[in-house]
Amino acid sequence: MKLKLNMDDMTDEFFQGTRLLGVVAPIKHYQFCWQLNNRLRFDFRINNEIEIQLTKRDRKYFFGVYEFSETNNCQQHFLYNNQCDGEYLLPEFKHLDFLWLLKGDTVADDKLADLITCIKSMAGVQLVMELVHEKIKNKGHLMF
Repeated sequence: MKLKLNMDDMTDEFFQGTRLLGVVAPIKHYQFCWQLNNRLRFDFRINNEIEIQLTKRDRKYFFGVYEFSETNNCQQHFLYNNQCDGEYLLPEFKHLDFLWLLKGDTVADDKLADLITCIKSMAGVQLVMELVHEKIKNKGHLMF
């Protein structure tokens, strides 16, 4: 008997109740995290255990993931690099430098709007937008 993973079910479960932001900020990932940590009083840290590895054209690409968990609730924040040596984690969003996944507690629209406004005000940030899950073709690339 062969068992087959249902990736659609796994993807739906992983993204249930999440919000995803796309950020255009042509600055180094560590500089962006430093700014976020200082401005928002977050504590983003690189988590090498959930680094995303994709193989394209017989070459491996590694996309760093920074993680921060809020202490007073179940909200987790994951910041992905969308680019690695000319390849993209989400090729349908090549213009984005970072992807920010909010997972855990439901994020209210007003809280998300405040977060977007704060990120937009940071040096080097050109654009912040919410990504609609249905428009993401390669959602599975964000799963760890």
